[in-house]
Amino acid sequence: MKMGQNVVIKGTKDGLTLQLNDKCAYNELIEELVEKLDTVTNDRQDALITVTVQTGNRYVTEEDKEILKNVIRKRQHLVVEDIKSNVITLDEAVRWKEEEEIVSYAGRIRSGQVLEVPGNLLLVGDVNPGGTIKAGGSIYVMGALKGVAHAGCYGNDRAVITAAKMMPTQLRISNHLTRSPDRYDEEEITESECAFINEADQLVIDRLQVLKYLRPDISTFKGGF
Repeated sequence: MKMGQNVVIKGTKDGLTLQLNDKCAYNELIEELVEKLDTVTNDRQDALITVTVQTGNRYVTEEDKEILKNVIRKRQHLVVEDIKSNVITLDEAVRWKEEEEIVSYAGRIRSGQVLEVPGNLLLVGDVNPGGTIKAGGSIYVMGALKGVAHAGCYGNDRAVITAAKMMPTQLRISNHLTRSPDRYDEEEITESECAFINEADQLVIDRLQVLKYLRPDISTFKGGF
């Protein structure tokens, strides 16, 4: 590989993007990165610039990441925002699968019971007052939610909570929390509802139909409807 082809630096409105060749030797990559950073940043040392590094199909260890960060940080006006790779470890793949899969449970969550899953939860049943359900992803209750529901419990603000009858004692999404009114009139609840974090960073409850527009990624159907 000829010098000059291992590192491509692109300027964006958000800063710099470094695209690194994933087939050359790592030491060659670092040498060229040093040379190119010196060339493109000599005249731009008055402003702070964020840098995103894309390593393609090269797996980057934590040690490799530190080497990249140190090379970039030597230019005091450069800040590493992210290092992205298309490759993940087996442990990371397993964790990603657990976080993305839907775990289904049929039954009633009674007072004092706690049901927690790492990914998304589909509950075919009710949550009684005093019962708790928690999920790393979203929560879908095909029944009455009268207890506590905590979606995105590991910090996922994109998680949602849905219920056929939304009557919770407490709702939480990530670190956002809302409490229920003093009492519900169950007969007045005639349609399914959903809870989500809106653009104002508030936990709100709305009609279930709004989710297809607010969270289009929830639907994985690839048909023609």
